[in-house]
Amino acid sequence: MFDQDRWQEIFQSIRQHRLRALLTAFGVFWGIFMLAILMGAGSGLENAVFVNFDIAKNAVFVWTQRTSVPYQGLQPGRNIQLKNSDMDALREQIPELAVISPIVQVPGSFTIEYGDESASFPVNGDYPEFLSVKPLIIEQGRFINANDILDKRKVAVIGLRVQEVLFKNGADPLGQYIEIKGVPFRVVGTFRSRVRGEEGTQDLQTIHIPATAAQLAFNRSGEIDYFACIPKPGVPAAVVETKVAALLKQRHTIAPEDERALGTANVEKEYKEVQGLFIGIRGFSWLVAIGTIIAGMVGVGNIMMIIVKERTKEIGIRKSLGATPWSIISMILQEALVISGLAGYAGLAVGCGVVAAIDYAVTNFGLESEFFYNPEINLRTAIAAILVLTLSGLVAGLIPGLRAAAVNPVEALRDE
Repeated sequence: MFDQDRWQEIFQSIRQHRLRALLTAFGVFWGIFMLAILMGAGSGLENAVFVNFDIAKNAVFVWTQRTSVPYQGLQPGRNIQLKNSDMDALREQIPELAVISPIVQVPGSFTIEYGDESASFPVNGDYPEFLSVKPLIIEQGRFINANDILDKRKVAVIGLRVQEVLFKNGADPLGQYIEIKGVPFRVVGTFRSRVRGEEGTQDLQTIHIPATAAQLAFNRSGEIDYFACIPKPGVPAAVVETKVAALLKQRHTIAPEDERALGTANVEKEYKEVQGLFIGIRGFSWLVAIGTIIAGMVGVGNIMMIIVKERTKEIGIRKSLGATPWSIISMILQEALVISGLAGYAGLAVGCGVVAAIDYAVTNFGLESEFFYNPEINLRTAIAAILVLTLSGLVAGLIPGLRAAAVNPVEALRDE
């Protein structure tokens, strides 16, 4: 039930000691404000990292190096070359594999030509499964398909930067032919990257052609430079990584204990490590903020103890007139909650405003960075802050409230 007299009494008490209430409330305000700023900054850093995490989060990349251990009469230092037949064997013998995407890198630095325009760009031979490993946004046309692979078609999918350089004045590249090392390829699609920063720029400068066409046109005779694979749902990437390495070592007569012959990169492992890092950052932010809030609440508790001391005679009169211990406790608790609540909500509002202003500035004034993107304070964080604030306010008012409830009316009336 709403007691208007009680609330008027509380705000009158606060107005009578404005400076004291303001200084006490500032500690709570600062704690919640710091929590909002730290969580916003942490989310901006986290979003920047994960928005640039443009490859499948459970992918495994595999490439070959030199052997380092003699095995079955073979000397160390051998170069290992992956072949199409290796990819077929992996598909057939490792049932845990959902996707395998071989990649052929067209060697050398050379000029890509279209009409009178020319420039140097990297060229990769890919399979349609490449989009499962590294999603791209197709702007026009399409990506490489199964028929391109089967028929070894000389088609190309170009990044937007390639389009800008070779096709001036907004010319439509679809259906046009570009020359790669003197070999004509028909443009069937254009794409842009999902990531920002340097990696996104590099993506836009890349040309993708069918891997089989790259092998045929550039004398690679079934060679694969490296490949990416994705396990089936529920299968850890480490399981696939181990089985793939074991099968390739068997096929290429590599010692099982040779750790250098094959290179692997487990994206799932790296992703979990990054997730763990940001969990630690969030925990540290909460630790700092809660420590500041506790310091503020100690101040609230001390002020409430002073208020109880100042109002001892009043409390004695209330008790002598029949006030229950709970009514005395609730009076002190309400005042503590008002001070901490107003300060805390103000800190949360100002903190959210600052984070929103930073986000606006980053987005609209050219301040975007690959290390900071879209800072935000999610609803869960705000609710958690409110719960911490409410609990802290109750704790700050409880001890003074219990002390007030224990006041002896007779002794209180004698108090001067």
